[in-house]
Amino acid sequence: MISIHQNMPRWLIFTIDLSIVVFSVVLAYLLRFNFAIPPNEMKSFPTVLIYILGLRAISFILMRTYAGIIRYTSTRDAVRIFLVTGTGSLLFAITNIVTYFGINHTFFIPFSIIIIEFLASIFVMITFRMLVKIAWLELVNPSRQKTNVIIYGAGDAGLIAKRAIDRDAGSKYKVLAFVDDDPHKSGKRLEGIEIFPSDNLKRLLETNSVAHVVLSIQNLASGRKKEIIESCLSFNTKVLNVPPVSRWINGELSFKQIKKIRIEDLLGRDEIKLDEARVSHDLADKTILVTGAAGSIGSELVRQIARFPVKRIVMIDQAESPLYLLELECLEIFHNTTFEFILANVCNRNRMEDIFGQFKPDILFHAAAYKHVPVMEENPGEAVENNVMGSKILADLAIKWNVSKFIMVSTDKAVNPTNVMGATKRIAEMYVQSLNAGGKTRFITTRFGNVLGSNGSVIPLFSRQIENGGPVTITHPEVTRYFMTIPEACRLVLEAVTMGKGGEIFIFDMGKSVKIVDLAQKMIKLSGQQLGRDIQISYTGLRPGEKLYEELLNDKENTIPTYHPLITIARVSNEDPAFVCNAIDQLTSLSAGDEFELVKKMKVIIPEFKSQNSRFEQLDA
Repeated sequence: MISIHQNMPRWLIFTIDLSIVVFSVVLAYLLRFNFAIPPNEMKSFPTVLIYILGLRAISFILMRTYAGIIRYTSTRDAVRIFLVTGTGSLLFAITNIVTYFGINHTFFIPFSIIIIEFLASIFVMITFRMLVKIAWLELVNPSRQKTNVIIYGAGDAGLIAKRAIDRDAGSKYKVLAFVDDDPHKSGKRLEGIEIFPSDNLKRLLETNSVAHVVLSIQNLASGRKKEIIESCLSFNTKVLNVPPVSRWINGELSFKQIKKIRIEDLLGRDEIKLDEARVSHDLADKTILVTGAAGSIGSELVRQIARFPVKRIVMIDQAESPLYLLELECLEIFHNTTFEFILANVCNRNRMEDIFGQFKPDILFHAAAYKHVPVMEENPGEAVENNVMGSKILADLAIKWNVSKFIMVSTDKAVNPTNVMGATKRIAEMYVQSLNAGGKTRFITTRFGNVLGSNGSVIPLFSRQIENGGPVTITHPEVTRYFMTIPEACRLVLEAVTMGKGGEIFIFDMGKSVKIVDLAQKMIKLSGQQLGRDIQISYTGLRPGEKLYEELLNDKENTIPTYHPLITIARVSNEDPAFVCNAIDQLTSLSAGDEFELVKKMKVIIPEFKSQNSRFEQLDA
């Protein structure tokens, strides 16, 4: 007795295949002669049967058609059976030709017998395997116990996803239906599964217990994807995403590669198209220096720049482990780019001077900064040292060493700052803007809000809290933020480089602001848990320096459009270089002393700097 968990012995499969061949030959003779085989054909029948059976046995042994595990039968197994059987039938036809022209002008095997036997053999052999597979799946996990899955997209990717589910997870999941936006596919079937119009998705979710909806369409518009995800979340249905073909293993999709939808997919926009020809022209054969290269923005800038024909990418960061991990990644992926990985602090002027002198960068991306608002509120001296003095050192050296472009990565927190971090970034903006009038270096500032998934984002925090069973902590029920994915932020930075003439502050269109509590609720639903039952939300109060709403422009600024619909230029008043330089010198002389005097001086430099939820609010009284 064979257990359902044991594989069928190979000798048994081989014997069954030969029995099928015998059955097919007998059937072919009966059909050919209308179930009345003539006596002269009956005389030659044993010889023909032995010849066909012997040749089939040899071909089965050589091609090992019996070696596959039947319960995992796939299209490849069917193709192998077709080729092996077809080759044998071709040899039978050649035998006929030889006997007819070379021996006795008669066909050894009637051609009609060859054709019928061929068709019957492949049909019964494949059907046998599929029946065994279906029976095994039903025994292991009956259909009534399987989890229903709906595949969105009835194209090639949808069909491949269905086969991956059947092959890798068929004992647990059953594809209930296909859903597609194409009305011409409605009502048709794909491998026996009905295709429904997209309007029927809600009805299917409402009338059936559906665990997963698999998004198989590769180029699904962001807005449409959000609609589908929102519909699924309303029925507590998890959404899975088929990865791009480039990430399939050896060109084949496995069920394990079909991952859960991330919150980035729900908040992201349609892919931003980069003018790659212009960017490539500006970066070609240039030495690129990236500070803060191991951070969220810096590392993505490196990945995107490495796709262009640059001369060298020099990466600076003071975080040892992240820089090491970035080095491993770059050397593994980008084989045609020259990299330099330098562990250094941008505040060390002598070290920066050596680096500029050694590599003589053509373009500098300054992404190094302290950015955690509450931490900087408690350590204003460090914020000034890193964000202001570090930027000043790099900007001065850029002029000295004739760097053609200096791109500063700034933040929306520099607008009407309510915290030390935002104020230091605004002072750094003012300084690099003031330098644009002199020297060959063109100073360009890019300003955008929060990036999804960065080290300072709430996304990783919420993910950890949900994974640990909650609660999810939010500072205030009304707090909102702008969000942008890291790749699209970096694409816009590179686009700004090509259009920048110097002195501009480029503002990125961040879309609509997002309520953080809504973000948390969606993340809880995406995890498959229910708010209030599995996970709680607790409010902790605004942190030091934090404000409810972020801005990209202050009241005195307006914007100028550019050729890119998502990039505008802020109209800002240019500060006098002497005033800014003198103010920074006074500021740095205080950085090691009284913190209140330090912040007070920052408020003099930036009159709109009004502290919120901070010990420094008394300075505004």
